[in-house]
Amino acid sequence: MGKRRQRRVGELIHREISELLEREMSDPRLNSVTITGVEVSPDLRHARVYVSTIGGEIERQEALAGLKHAAGFIRHELGARLRLRYVPELSFHLDKSLERGQRIEELLAKIHRERDA
Repeated sequence: MGKRRQRRVGELIHREISELLEREMSDPRLNSVTITGVEVSPDLRHARVYVSTIGGEIERQEALAGLKHAAGFIRHELGARLRLRYVPELSFHLDKSLERGQRIEELLAKIHRERDA
């Protein structure tokens, strides 16, 4: 199976999970969750879903717990909405790229302030 199919299936899953979170999920732990990316294995049996959330470490862990709790429902809904032979097993992971980007911006701003002083 090609990378193109993996990417297309990942995009479909991304779109559908985002829509589920927005319209179907009532868990308050998931209110500030944003899907940032989906990586699908070459055999399309597993999908790593990367999420970002606003708040501290406690809120992040609660959001991950809420997603893991809802994984069966999400997978069932994906099966009903997508025409796939196999619905991938979902695993949720925190996407820390936004935090790293903010930290880099802070360091660059500090360097510029020190250089100007």
